[in-house]
Order: sequence, then structure tokens, then C-alpha cells
Amino acid sequence: MTGQVRTVDGRVAGRRGQATRQKLLDCLSEMLSSSPYRDVKVIDVARKAGTSPATFYQYFPDVEGAVLELAEAMAKEGAGLTDLVAGRSWTGKSGWQTAEELVDGFLSFWRKNDAILRVVDLGAAEGDKRFYKIRMKILNSVNNSLADSIKELQSKGRVDKDVNPAAMAGALVAMLASVAGHQKGFQSWGVKQAELKPSLALLVHLGVTGKKPVK
Repeated sequence: MTGQVRTVDGRVAGRRGQATRQKLLDCLSEMLSSSPYRDVKVIDVARKAGTSPATFYQYFPDVEGAVLELAEAMAKEGAGLTDLVAGRSWTGKSGWQTAEELVDGFLSFWRKNDAILRVVDLGAAEGDKRFYKIRMKILNSVNNSLADSIKELQSKGRVDKDVNPAAMAGALVAMLASVAGHQKGFQSWGVKQAELKPSLALLVHLGVTGKKPVK
């Protein structure tokens, strides 16, 4: 952990305090993966971390405050998703590879952060602007890069000028997010990951380039 970490009352936490704070966050993250968000209580998080509720309140105002800390850290990681699109080629075989790697990276990120993303989606759906901003921060990392890619292809005459880059990118990102959040559902339909990924990559490639991929 880098930089200064402060307690709720503004004091700078020492190395031991930082370690305790991180352990509380790790335990909360683990609990969110197996329990509904609103069923998680401060006393349970503290007990799992081997400390007291009083210690928890030194670092977080409540469970929601700690969840927001987890979500912000996840959003910073999610910003890296832009590297799956920015500066990548969408022509020839390279275009198909770009689509495949975008889908794989997006689905992997969602699986890794499934527990906290479920809470973020819930908060955003309920109108909590804090969670909404975090969700959009993650999606914008891909949306903006996809829109730029479509604009570049248009400038070279490879995509119909009537296509709206922002609208197409937004539709593709919304699709990716929806599918990523429903991965377990596809399994219940008998669709394996190995079958889902190429189908999703095909839709992404068609959306960006307007053409079937060269494999």
C-alpha cells in the first residue's frame, strides 16, 4: 500500500494500522462473494478479520463506506481495460484477435470482481450516484476507446459514415457488461465459456468494422 492512509478522524495510520485496514477490506471482499451485500454486518467483518467493531469504525464509517473503497480500487484496475482496444488494429486477422482479446479480458475482469460488481450494479440501479460513477468509470475505459476505433475506421473509409461511433460503442459495451454479468446464467443454458467467447467476439467485430472477421 502506497501513500498516506488516514483513519475516519483524520489521523495518519501507521504500518500496522494500514495492514489492519487492508485485512478488513480483504475479509469484506471475501464475505461479499458468499453473502448478500445488505446481510454483511460490521461485527461479522471485524470478527472475520480478528479484530473489533471499534477498530473497523476507525477506518470506515460503515460497511457501505468500506464497499466504496473496494469499488474505487476495482475501478482503477478496470481503467486498464482500455489497453485491450486503444491503438489496436481492427483490420484483417489482427482485427479478429483484437475482438477476441477484448472479450476475454472483459469477461475475465468481471469474473474476478463479480462480488463487488454486483454491489456496484445494485447501487447504480437504485440511483446511488457514487456507485453509478464507479460503474461508468469502468465502462468508459472501453467505450471511449471503441468509439475512437470506429471513428478512425470511418476516416479511412472502412466503416459506413452513417454509423454513429458513440452509439455503436455504447451498444457494444452495454452488451459486454450484460453478458459478463450473466456468465453463470449461460452455463445453466448449457453454453460453455469456450462457446460463448467466439460468439461475443463475432458480434463485437461486426459492430466495430461492419464486416465478418478474417480468421
